[in-house]
Formats: sequence, C-alpha cells, structure tokens
Amino acid sequence: MQTIGMIRHVLLSLALLLTPLAANAESTPVNPQVVIKTSEGDITLRLFQDKAPLTVANFLSYVDSGYYSGTIFHRVIPNFMIQGGGFLPDLTEKESGDPIKNESKNRLHNTRGTIAMARTNDPDSATSQFFINQRNNMRLDWAPGREGYTVFGEVLLGMDIVDFIATAPTGKVGSFSDVPTEPILVKEIVRVTP
Repeated sequence: MQTIGMIRHVLLSLALLLTPLAANAESTPVNPQVVIKTSEGDITLRLFQDKAPLTVANFLSYVDSGYYSGTIFHRVIPNFMIQGGGFLPDLTEKESGDPIKNESKNRLHNTRGTIAMARTNDPDSATSQFFINQRNNMRLDWAPGREGYTVFGEVLLGMDIVDFIATAPTGKVGSFSDVPTEPILVKEIVRVTP
C-alpha cells in the first residue's frame, strides 16, 4: 500500500511540474514545415510563423490550395538565388491573390538557405512568388530608408538541391532573363509534421 501511495505522489508531482510547460507550449507559435517537391529533388523548409505571421499565412494558403503544383523556378541566378511560385512551364503567369504587407523589419536576414518573398518595387506587392537565397544577400534586408525582402523561413534539408538548381543552364525567353533552358518543376509543396 505504501508503494502505491508513493507512486501516486510521484505522478501527481510530475503532473504539477508539467502543467506550466503544457500551457507554454499552447501559447508558443509552432513554426510549420513544408516540402517543396521539385523535378530535381526535395527541399524541406521551416517557416517562421512567429517572425513573419502574415507572410507565412499567405504562403500556406497557396500551399494548401495546391497553387504551386506544376509551376517552375523561372529565374535562376548562380551565386545569388532561385525564384519560383508564379509561372507555368510555358511562362504563363498564374493568377495570384491580393498582395500582402511587407514584413521585412522582422530582423531576419537574407542569408544562405533562407526563403523570402519576391516583389516589385512596391514593398507591399508580394503575392505568391518566393526565392531561396543561395548565398548571403544582406543587401536585400530592410535598412533605414530602404524596404527589404521579407524572409519567412529557412531550408532544413535540400540545400544541395538548391545549389544544383542554381547551376542550371539559363537563357532569355521573350522579356524573361535567367530562365532555365530545361524547366525545373515544382511538382507540389506540402505541409509536413516536424
């Protein structure tokens, strides 16, 4: 009987110790993960929902709708970045949703292996297109008087695939420059459990 009482006491103590941890876990945002399945291999990303909530929510809405399936990396510049998320293999632009507010003041940097939103000269013009930095591109960061490009995640696995894609032969097609001569497909982007 004394042993059962002791076990109960230990279990109750553990439950009391773990309760604050469970409460904290619920209030801490989870940074989701996705896999970009490309024709060259898979790239696994962790998204910084805690640092770029609008951008991550926007990106995941495209992921969950299947928007990225069948798109290409349409702009590939070695020793800089690879860009995709808006064009089909024939360079037809997919219709995208409304632009989102720029979150580049989030203190995340455009370093090697990070993913950021592509945009026009208007800082608040990002929709579906993204790029993965192949090197450190700190000049793309926010600075006083200069809006940056919002970093919203990082490559966990598959940086070798990013490096391989960056070596693809490219050319000019119509008004597009740096287009891979052989399409590099995004088969799909899917959420995964960390």
